[in-house]
Amino acid sequence: MGLREKVLEDIKHAMKNKEADRLSAIRFLQAAIKNKEIELRPNAIAEDDVIGVIKKLAKQRRDSIVEFEKAGRNDLVDKEKFELGVLENYLPAQMSPDQVAKIVDEVIKAQGATSMKQMGGVIKEVMAKTAGQADGKVISDLVKSKLQ
Repeated sequence: MGLREKVLEDIKHAMKNKEADRLSAIRFLQAAIKNKEIELRPNAIAEDDVIGVIKKLAKQRRDSIVEFEKAGRNDLVDKEKFELGVLENYLPAQMSPDQVAKIVDEVIKAQGATSMKQMGGVIKEVMAKTAGQADGKVISDLVKSKLQ
C-alpha cells in the first residue's frame, strides 16, 4: 500500500474512532498531496513527491513550534507538536546522527572536498544517499562543521 492509500485509510479510521484532531491533521495532509498532484498534472504523482510534501509540512510544523515557543503560545505549540507527530508516522525511519555523519565523511573523502565552496556538491550527494532518511538541516550542519 502506497502512502496516498495509507493516508486515505487513516482518514477513515480516524473518522470511525472520532479522533477529531488526528482527522484534521490527516485531512490537511491529504489536501496538500492533492494540491501537489494538481501541480504535477498531466504526470502522475510519485511516492517521492508524496514524501516531499510530508517533509515540507513537517518542516513547517517544526518552524511553527519554535516561533510559538518564542511567543509563549503553549496551546499552539501543543497542537503543532501533535500534528508533527501525525506527519512523522508517514515518513521513512530517520537515520541516527552517527549514521549520517559516517555518510558525510564518505562523501567528503570520495569527492576530495576541502573547502566550503564544495559544500553544495557534498550535500547533494549525501541527500541522494540518505534517500529521505535524514533531515536536510542535520546534513547541512554536519557538512558545514566538517568542511570548516
